[in-house]
Amino acid sequence: MKKINTLITALFLFSLGSMASEPHFMTHPALSPDAQSMVFSFEGDLWEADLKSGLATRLTAMQGYETGAKYSPDGRWIAFTARPYGNADVFIMPAGGGEIKPLTHNAAQDEMENWSWDSKTIYFRSTRFNSSSVYTLPMEGGNPKRLFDHYFNVIHNVAIHPQTQEIFFNDTCESLRMTSRKRYKGQYDPDIQSYHPETEEHKVYTSWDGKDMWATIDKNGRVYFVSDKHNGQYNLYQLGQGESTLLTRFKTSISRPEVSANGELVVFEKDYQLFLYHTQTQKTTKIKLTLNKHNILQKEKSYTISGKISNFAVSPDNKKLAFVSRGDLFVSDIKGKFIKKIVRPKPFERVHEVAWLKDNQTLLLNQTWDGYTNWFTLSADGTGAIRQVTKDKRNNRALVMNPDRTQAVYLSGRDELRLLDLESMESSLLVQDEFWGLQSGAPDFSADGKWLTYTAKRDFEDDVFVINLSDKKPMNLTRSGVSESSPAWS
Repeated sequence: MKKINTLITALFLFSLGSMASEPHFMTHPALSPDAQSMVFSFEGDLWEADLKSGLATRLTAMQGYETGAKYSPDGRWIAFTARPYGNADVFIMPAGGGEIKPLTHNAAQDEMENWSWDSKTIYFRSTRFNSSSVYTLPMEGGNPKRLFDHYFNVIHNVAIHPQTQEIFFNDTCESLRMTSRKRYKGQYDPDIQSYHPETEEHKVYTSWDGKDMWATIDKNGRVYFVSDKHNGQYNLYQLGQGESTLLTRFKTSISRPEVSANGELVVFEKDYQLFLYHTQTQKTTKIKLTLNKHNILQKEKSYTISGKISNFAVSPDNKKLAFVSRGDLFVSDIKGKFIKKIVRPKPFERVHEVAWLKDNQTLLLNQTWDGYTNWFTLSADGTGAIRQVTKDKRNNRALVMNPDRTQAVYLSGRDELRLLDLESMESSLLVQDEFWGLQSGAPDFSADGKWLTYTAKRDFEDDVFVINLSDKKPMNLTRSGVSESSPAWS
């Protein structure tokens, strides 16, 4: 009886390993030509899934991680990018799994782009010439041949038209490395373009000031792509003779769409999961996958906070210290002899910044909420409920208080400087400008609390501004054409 119970337990644990709540963080999906199966990246490896059953099987277990897999149009092969030696190279394997062979052996970054429609040639981009140039290579291997050797500089997102043989592509960094920088508009906005190697004809199909990118083409020549024209989020479009057709109206962005060769389905990433767009019914469905993977038992692990403090604040009475380490919040006496971790209702939400209100008892902190950093107040002794001050679908950060701690200013998203009344906790827009989420300096109050200084972008460079809080009119102090930043008040 003891052996039977052990066997039942083992079978139950094995079944738990193959079961899955909905998996997340799958990337770079691609469909088989007949739209029956799909290959994608997950946990650094390639997986192949049957779209009817949803059962996914791991295809690779190489050192490094594998991405960018694409089926050949005849359905026999999968070419992909792998990094077993540190740099990226292109590899090939039979569809469904089998012997893996390297196709490139360069110290540069070689990354898989696409196949020719006869399944004989592979297109890949490489840094061996400049930041991104595209090469062709026979699927058996050999010497790569550079595709463009003239005025196109940052070639990527290559797709071949089956009838015209045009090469569709993007050629700006905004569609190569900065796809996560949404709502960009300017001279580097990517458009859907094509080039014919034999006739040397160049065409530009889109002219939106924002982002048009990731062209993908089926065997009938239908071109799909992504644009943020509709609502500032990346949605799926179909290229038309005149105006392109909006196919999805999502409020959160999609990425990396790939159409099946037969044109039935388009797969893409959205909200860290994979979805299918059905071209005939114009419906979108989430792919339900079961991954046969080894689950790991949860194990408690201790971490040291020494040397890992990312943000701190001293209380107005100079007796207490609040600080952030590894996303957790701590309070201590000013000498650090007594340290207490503040337990929050949602401990997995990360704290980024902390400040003291003038009562010496309340903390103002920003932590993640629905994926964005927002402001909260919390008692410094850890008692009482946490109160949410803002509920913005944008990151609130870089908070600075005035000398008497009655007001604070902070940056919100990529384009707002906001004023926060620390008595009522009401937030109001002070300035709308180009702050750029990843490269923004913190604002600062003057010693008398009547003025603010901040930096904003002008022609990709930082300029220094001041604003009088009585009239709220900003004034540019620099205008030199080069960056000036980090201003400080006397």
